[in-house]
Amino acid sequence: MKAIIIEAYGDIEQFKEADLPEPEIAGQEVLVEVHAVAVNPIDWKIRAGYLQDYLPFDMPIVFGWDVSGVVKKVGAQVVDFRVGDRVLARADLKKPGAFAEMVAIEESQLVKKPEKLSFEEAAAIPLAGMTAWQLLFEKANLAAGETVLIHGGAGGIGLFAVQLAKRAGAHVITTASGRNKDFLLALGVDAFIDYRKEDFQSIADGVDVVIDLIGGDVLERSYKVLKQGGRLVSVAEKPDQEKAKRMGITASYLNSKIKLAQLEELAGLAAAGELKVELADVLPFTLEGVKQAHALSETRHVRGKIIVKVK
Repeated sequence: MKAIIIEAYGDIEQFKEADLPEPEIAGQEVLVEVHAVAVNPIDWKIRAGYLQDYLPFDMPIVFGWDVSGVVKKVGAQVVDFRVGDRVLARADLKKPGAFAEMVAIEESQLVKKPEKLSFEEAAAIPLAGMTAWQLLFEKANLAAGETVLIHGGAGGIGLFAVQLAKRAGAHVITTASGRNKDFLLALGVDAFIDYRKEDFQSIADGVDVVIDLIGGDVLERSYKVLKQGGRLVSVAEKPDQEKAKRMGITASYLNSKIKLAQLEELAGLAAAGELKVELADVLPFTLEGVKQAHALSETRHVRGKIIVKVK
């Protein structure tokens, strides 16, 4: 089968096309014919070698772990899936991914794709959607009537976080570039901050929750906008616990997990039109297409999700 791989860490020029054997499946796995794959920031960070100590990989690496497609084979112990089922998944990072025509995925990482969702939309949901859910409701315990500041509201995670927070009855403030203002206001954002022209510290004050998707200076300046007892949660880097304690807030870091009930609900909301899935670009499954997908993600200025269309 055709696959796009890397054999050494580095820039996008490390990608190359390869002819690999079709994956063999274990008893609890299914073989999925890949239709669409999403690119996430963690992908290019792995490719560049930034996470070697935290996430060691054996070469070659096949990227692409947010995937949608059609079941072609099922293992002997698979219970809930049959050949022909349309599915979406957040596959295991430690196994070959879906920049390939076929991928083997554990049954415990799969859900059925709603008919009303395209394969491209379905592939956009898993990591970003589950991360947004867990940030808001498992770590921050966001409640109706509270005010939440979401940094990076136009990104893959941010767009889901903005919509889920609004659905939960929160007052939503977000930072993004000015070109995304009208789009985010249409999604229901209550207050928009153009981070290039405005200082969020002068606008957001006494908020209940901060969701940090940026890190660095943005994280450092976010402690001060929280009220006493407020909650800060980041996926970008681990907050300073001593600083949080001094300022009378709680601060935590999220390493998101695969939770099928969340993924099923998110896919259902999207299929029902209650959760907008924004596709930044849909690129072909070619060597140049995959390179472009990673290059776009690395700019960190993409609205929504980048998709590689395999079939």
